[in-house]
Amino acid sequence: MARFEGVYVAIVTPFTSDYEVDYKRLTELCDWLIQEGVDGLVPSGSLGEYATMTGEERAKVIHTVIAAAKGRVPVVVGSAAPSTRQAVEWVQFSKDAGAAGVMALPPINYKPLENEVFAHYEALNTVGLPIIAYNNPHDYKIDLTPDILARLAKFENIVAVKEFSGDVRRMQDILALTDLEVMVGVDDLVMEGGLIGATGWISGVPNALPKEGVELFRLARAGKLAEAQALYRRLLPLFHYDASPQLVQSIKYMMELADFPVGPTRPPRLPLSEEYYAGIKKAFDYAVGAASGR
Repeated sequence: MARFEGVYVAIVTPFTSDYEVDYKRLTELCDWLIQEGVDGLVPSGSLGEYATMTGEERAKVIHTVIAAAKGRVPVVVGSAAPSTRQAVEWVQFSKDAGAAGVMALPPINYKPLENEVFAHYEALNTVGLPIIAYNNPHDYKIDLTPDILARLAKFENIVAVKEFSGDVRRMQDILALTDLEVMVGVDDLVMEGGLIGATGWISGVPNALPKEGVELFRLARAGKLAEAQALYRRLLPLFHYDASPQLVQSIKYMMELADFPVGPTRPPRLPLSEEYYAGIKKAFDYAVGAASGR
């Protein structure tokens, strides 16, 4: 059985109108997502706007999510930081706070050499908390290829990979070359990933549509292609927004449409154009129409 199985939501961080973290709303969000059937929560990721937070805010967000989960679902914490030492400190903090694991990027500030990548993950590995390596070559300057992951998999605590290259063939190669659990890392490849053997999905749009996300991934993993595809095709226009640099604004707007508003994004992320929001609303209405059978 996979350690991180099912739909893990990379949760947004609610803010008040004056950009303060809304911890009460964060607790409500965690509770709602769990009630809707998600399998895990991932705070302190890029979708959670961790880079805009103070260390104190980030620590309180992590504690808030773990407390809100109440052991009902695992919490996996995003551990990205500018230096290896800081990343190790966040992994240790997460372990001490009761997290089930961490989602760990390679060095993020420049294009690292391979030996630097291995040294970074080796340092994280020493903490003793299960690690989901995060491959995102679009936003960062290193590609964790299947060959690199095969070497990283030799570290005892690296047990999974969040695969965000956008190439579904990568998932096949990782499954063939390693014993890592593969978690879909971008929403608009979730059906394909589930069909070919990914056991988890670290998701974005299910912040707004958790029940639909859980159902889609269940159908894909069960190999129920016709049923999965019928739902996937209606959700796909919405899922494409998860692959955009504007994913945080987009998903927070989807949550407003889902009657679960979570406030603004923090600058430098600013509100998007009316035209952009109109496109999201059209996709959202189409997706909800599919789920309700209208």
